[in-house]
Amino acid sequence: MSAAIALREDFSAEDLRRLGSQSRDTRQCRRLLALAAVAEGRGRAEAAEIGGMDRQTLRDWVHRFNAERGPKVCSTARRKARLRS
Repeated sequence: MSAAIALREDFSAEDLRRLGSQSRDTRQCRRLLALAAVAEGRGRAEAAEIGGMDRQTLRDWVHRFNAERGPKVCSTARRKARLRS
């Protein structure tokens, strides 16, 4: 069984599920549901399966979520490209 990984504590599993249910982006929703499973203390393999990803990808998303902008980092919305001068 895989060990659980640490997730920042300013979002509960319930918060992440609520945000996932409100998202129109299916990939963001899956990522948020996987992160909710991590927040509940489920193992990496189970949380990764919930999100439709492998354990390494889940680990990468957890690190991004912890280090960056929280749930917004899970979005797949295109960022505006910077124009070169």
